[in-house]
This record gives sequence, C-alpha cells and structure tokens, in this order.
Amino acid sequence: MTEENIQKIEEVAAETEKETAEDGKKLTGKKKKQIRQISHGRAYVQATYNNTIVTLTDLNGNVLSWSSAGQNNFKGPKKATPYAASVIVKDAVDKSKPYGLKNVNVFVKGVGSGREAAVRALNTYGLNVVSIKDITPIPHNGCRHRRPRRV
Repeated sequence: MTEENIQKIEEVAAETEKETAEDGKKLTGKKKKQIRQISHGRAYVQATYNNTIVTLTDLNGNVLSWSSAGQNNFKGPKKATPYAASVIVKDAVDKSKPYGLKNVNVFVKGVGSGREAAVRALNTYGLNVVSIKDITPIPHNGCRHRRPRRV
C-alpha cells in the first residue's frame, strides 16, 4: 500500500471514533430490518405417513415461518400423530406473531393423520381460517400403484 492509502484509512478511522464518541453508540454497517405487517396469508400443511410440516406464507408465497415434527423433538412414528401436528402449528404461529398474521387460506397436501388436527389447531391458536383446499396430487391413471400398506 502507498502512503496516501494508509493516510486515508487513518483519517476514516479517526472520523468513526469521533462519531461513536459523540453518540455513545457503536456504529454498525447494517440497518435494522423492518418487519412488515401482513394480515392475510397462506398456511401449507404437508401431512405424510412419516411427518407433518406446516409453513405460513404471505399471499405471494414468501415464507414467514415454518415448523415440522422433527424440529419439535418428535422422533419416529410419533411425528405423524395428530398431537404432533397441533404442537407444530403452535410453534409456527408463535414464530409468525411479529408479522401480525390474522387470516389464512389453508392448503392441505398428503394423507397423514395430522392433516385435520393441523387445520383445527390453526383456528385454536388465533388464526382465522378463511378457506381449506386439498392439493394432494392425484394420478389420472398414470404409473402403476405401489403395493398397499400392511398395518
């Protein structure tokens, strides 16, 4: 580095020291992120035989919060239970509180046992369920079905 560059760096450092001394606060380069208020959004519930995942988004599909059974310390077959689904929804709703979410359109995908419990829990934990739509993919005589489950 040349002497001019070193001198400029020292001047900038001296200016920032003066600014921090005047304000009494340290200056950081990042601004505080503004949390936008969203009153209407979407809730996606994916309920499979092995797990349940709940995602809360705005109307454009930008994720506000999400939660899953594994994230809430459910292991093995307990992940697909209705109780686990209600705990998952409570966690996701608590994470989305700063956004002010009130009304949701619910989109349910899958055939797991947690699907109805998740929708009921959304209503229980303070979100107004406007509509419920099942978006489970259904084959129209596509490929051969897998073998039926033996329970």
